[in-house]
This record gives sequence, C-alpha cells and structure tokens, in this order.
Amino acid sequence: MLKPAYAAISNAIPIRRMRNQGDVALTPDRFRIELLSGLTVALALVPEAVAFAFVAGVNPLVGLYAAFIVCLITAAFGGRPGMISGATGALAVVMVSLVASHGVEYLFAAVILMGLIQIAAGILKLGRFIRLVPHPVMLGFVNGLAIVIFLAQFEQFKVTGIDGAKTWITGLPLAWMIGLVALTMVVIHVVPKLTRLVPAPLAAILVVAAIVIGFDIPVPRVGDMASIAGTFPEFSIPSVPLTLETLHVILPYAVIFAAIGLIESLLTLNLVGEKTGTRGGSSQECLAQGAANVVTGFFGGMGGCAMIGQSMINVESGARTRISGLSAAVLLLSFILFASALIEEIPLAALIGVMFMVVIGTFAWKSFAIIARVPRVDAAVIVLVTIITVLTDLAVAVVAGVVISALAYAWSNATRIRATIEDSNGTKVYRIEGPLFFGSAAGFQELFTPRDDPDRVVVDFKASRVADQSALQAIETLAEKYDAVGTRLELLHLSRDCHALLAQAGQLMVDSDDDPDYGVAVHYGVRIGRFGDAH
Repeated sequence: MLKPAYAAISNAIPIRRMRNQGDVALTPDRFRIELLSGLTVALALVPEAVAFAFVAGVNPLVGLYAAFIVCLITAAFGGRPGMISGATGALAVVMVSLVASHGVEYLFAAVILMGLIQIAAGILKLGRFIRLVPHPVMLGFVNGLAIVIFLAQFEQFKVTGIDGAKTWITGLPLAWMIGLVALTMVVIHVVPKLTRLVPAPLAAILVVAAIVIGFDIPVPRVGDMASIAGTFPEFSIPSVPLTLETLHVILPYAVIFAAIGLIESLLTLNLVGEKTGTRGGSSQECLAQGAANVVTGFFGGMGGCAMIGQSMINVESGARTRISGLSAAVLLLSFILFASALIEEIPLAALIGVMFMVVIGTFAWKSFAIIARVPRVDAAVIVLVTIITVLTDLAVAVVAGVVISALAYAWSNATRIRATIEDSNGTKVYRIEGPLFFGSAAGFQELFTPRDDPDRVVVDFKASRVADQSALQAIETLAEKYDAVGTRLELLHLSRDCHALLAQAGQLMVDSDDDPDYGVAVHYGVRIGRFGDAH
C-alpha cells in the first residue's frame, strides 16, 4: 500500500543508473567542458568566499585561501569527481563566536583539529553511516539548502555606507540589478538551446559583465565587497599556546565543525551521485575533507566543506571528472595573484542570477506534489528538516530528521507484534508475528494470559525475530510468569544466538532443524540472568 508513496519520494530527486567514477573518457571535448566548468565555478566561488569570510569575522583572503586549498585537495582526492568544496556559510556562522572571543589564530587551530577528527572518521569508515539518512531527510536537506542559498543572495542587494552600516539599494541601481539578474537567468535558460560549446552560467556571466563594463552601468561589483588581491598563501603554525587550556577552547568547536562539514559533504556526495549517476566513496571523502582542512589551517584558511551550490553549477555545466574542480582551484588562485583587478569588475548581478538558477535546479519541486501522498511522518520530516536547515544549521536539521524517522520506524514496528493463537488437545500455541525488540517488548507481554492458559504452552517464533537485549529480557520475564503458575512453556524456532544468550529460559527451548540462523543485533559480554542480573 505504501509502495507508491515511497516511490514518489524517490522520484523527487531523479536517480540515474550508477556508473564507476572512471567511466568518462578524457577527450578534447571533455577537457574543454571540464576547464570551462571550472572557470564558471571559480568565478562563483569568489563572492561566496568573501561573503562567508565576513560572516566569520575574518579577512576576505582567509575565505579565499580556504576556498582554493579545500577545493584543490578535495577535487584531487575526494570521494566523487564533480564535487566542489570551499568556505561555506554553514561553518562560517559557527566560526564567528570563536573568532570574536579568541581571535583568528584559535580559528586556524580549531580548523586543523577539525581536519584530524575528519581523518579519524574516514579511517574508522564512519562515513558509511550516511546511508542511515532517510530519503525524506535528503529532500529536506536539498530544499533547505536551496532556500538558504536563495536568501543569502539578497545580501548582495545591500551597500555599505560611510558609517559601516548596510542599507538596501534603491532607485535606478536597484532597477539595474533586478534587470541584470533577470537577464542572467534568461541567458542561462536560452544558451543550452543554442550551443553546448560554453557552459550556460559562464556565457551569462560574460554577457552581463560585458554589458555592465561596456556601458559603465552603476551596479555593485565584486570589488565593492572587498579586494581579492593577495599573495600565495604561506605556511604558518597557529600562534596559540600548546596547552590543555587551548585544547579545551578549540575542541568543542572542532567537533562541531567536523560534524557539520562531514554531514554537508556526505549529503552533497549523495546528491551529486544521484544527479550524475556515479558511485562515490564516503570514507574517501571524509579523508579528503580532513586532509584539506588540516592543510588550510596551516596556510591561513578558515576551513570548509562541500558546497552544494557550486557543485550543482559544476555538474549542470557538464563536468564529470576531477579536472573541473582542480581547474577551479587553480583559476581561483590565479585570480588572487594576477587577475584581481579584472575579476573585481564582474557585476554581482550576474553571479546572483547564476545562484538563483542553481536554486531553481536544486530545489526538489516534486516534493510539493508528494507530501500529500507519502506517510504523514515522512511529510513532516521533509518540512521539519527544511525549516530547521533554514533557521539553525544543517547538522541539527539532519540529526533531528534522522531521530524522528528512527522513532517513527520503531513505533511502526512496535505495533506489528501480534500472535495467532491455536488450542489443541490441552496445548495452547502462540505463533508470534512481527519483530521483537525494545519497542514491542511491552506489547509482546500483553499477548499472553498465563493464569488462564492450559498446563502446556508453546510459543513459536518462526515468523518473528529477536532483535536486542530488551527482547531477550521479555522472553525471560515470560518464562518466569509461566513458571510461577506451574505451566510448562516451550519456545520454538529461536536462533542459536538466542539459545546461547537466554539463561533462565534456556531449558525451555526446543531444537528444530528449521531454526533460523541470525545473530542478535547487540553482542553481550555476559548472559542475562534472572530479574536482569548479569552473571
């Protein structure tokens, strides 16, 4: 009955046939697409990195260096070609309190520790647990990030006054901005219908930039945010005391940074995989993200993680290999070193238009249609994760979504425990159906009536499965109840694992050739004794 509903959830983000990462042949045409996609991404990275640096309360070059280093290393060694990483807003909003209270050097130290934690997560293969994120949470993540990207663009419609306060653009400049944003979006929509030689976002940026520069239209440009001119990042050990007090300060931040970074990166890994139909490695991505953050911390960068917006720009521009990410990083550094004056002339309206198109392409519009068709819990999770992502941060949203989905699943399974009862020749047979675990243990007990049952009772678990310690304890308790009233109890079709772990009920079990063969989910170092005492 629920199959159409779950199919609807899956269809909200199209999933293509998966192929290996190395399936794309590197032809001259492919090389051109990768380089041009990289150029488009590099142009889009500049205002994002500068803006997130401002959010974190650090120099714009700190954000640009992070974007270059993190993008370069993750593009080379990450878990999926086509993904773009750099300085992100999800991390910046958490970093600002550390910078405000202890300074930027403590931020660099925290970023290094963040990277080490992520490397440890990769070594321990913790990235595979991203598979536990349900599809409704994924939809909420996609929609929430799309809304966050959309809202972030409105900051570019503000200018900084003489007193340092930001005010909204008004009058003719505002009209120019809106018109140029609309023109950018139209060009992106039309270009693919005319040619595939140039990625549509890059063509739109070039067209709008040419118009603005050629006619000297008075609209905000990249240079109005901050100068991006700089030198090659230099190696430097963070100037913080190497004491336990320093560790006490940076460790909580580092753990939060690492969690947010890995959650966003691994969810983006899955999303890019669904868009491109390629397989990726979650543990490899953890290692790459960790290495990138360790390096960027030593080179004066603010750290980062995967960027869903830039990743979508990249894959929608046709990129499918590591060349696009590598070229984006190298081009970004070249902007900083050699072409800052030129890049600073690019109108923000063009980049805003590109990001608006990313929002349109990223948002799972089908989720509006499926919310009425899926189970109410799944619909609530989609909406809740979206709202929490917008109002707080991604990590909280994903954890909340997973917890709610897990509780809903546990409750659903808890209500499935039931028994078919047969009476024959003075023997009462309970045929248990449904999983027996912590959620259904109480319901399991309510199925039996020890005081009213005959002298011989058989409990058949052939259609059930014992899942955890709570289930084992429920069986022990049941045995005690029947023993108290002098009833002979027999337990059929329990696994060998249950035979070994059940103490008091051990003598009640009947061996059979068709006993199931499965392990109870939790390994117990001691057996469970009477009244739950270990012995």
